[in-house]
Amino acid sequence: MEKPLILVTNDDGITAPGIRNLVSFMNEIGEVVVVAPNSPQSGKGHAITINSTLSYEEVHLDGPQMDFSCSGTPVDCVKMALDKILPRRPDIVVSGINHGANSSINVIYSGTMSAAVEAGMENLPAIGFSLLDFSWEADFIQAKEYIQNIVKRTLENPMPKGIVLNVNIPKLTKEEIKGVKVCKQAKAKWEESFDERVNPHGKKYYWLTGYFNNMDESEDADETALANGYISIVPVKFDLTAYEYMNTLNEVMKFD
Repeated sequence: MEKPLILVTNDDGITAPGIRNLVSFMNEIGEVVVVAPNSPQSGKGHAITINSTLSYEEVHLDGPQMDFSCSGTPVDCVKMALDKILPRRPDIVVSGINHGANSSINVIYSGTMSAAVEAGMENLPAIGFSLLDFSWEADFIQAKEYIQNIVKRTLENPMPKGIVLNVNIPKLTKEEIKGVKVCKQAKAKWEESFDERVNPHGKKYYWLTGYFNNMDESEDADETALANGYISIVPVKFDLTAYEYMNTLNEVMKFD
């Protein structure tokens, strides 16, 4: 049988430990092609490059896979892979492993998840993986078997088109992880402010600061699962229509 073709990307950059571990894990499942940013692109969301040129080049880093370094955003990487690099449509797209959480509202800002969502827009199965550890020395091996099993089950059980998975992994050892829970996105937000400072030339500048405010303690929320030692899986779709409000809005917007 032909091995599944797996496209791997991320937002931390092609040399980040998270993606190098993910590539290694995926090499045990299928034929891997990596197309990832040549520099960190965290927090870029679904940004694409429109006012400057894009380029990519093949690089040789590790393992049997083909690696391509792209000058653009994570979404650019997926677009470039599908249009210019891959020999055929991939069987699955996996993004990550992100250094840090992409649970709850973080999914909106995440370049990792936006790459997966872009694949979903192309009717491809896709998964974004994130580990709740920002350290460059984070231990991704602890979740290897879970990550591989989630990918295998997704390949074996096709999802409805347009749905992708947001997988977050607690910073725990393999023995400490209690299992996997399918969850909803927790209701939470960043309470942000800008720290004002002055440079030596007297010009003001600002650093974004703040804290994460989780307002959702329900049992089926991803933040609850992670806090209790479980890997959270949230099915995500890119259709942002508020269907529950359409009938009411039709009444509000009637012009006679």
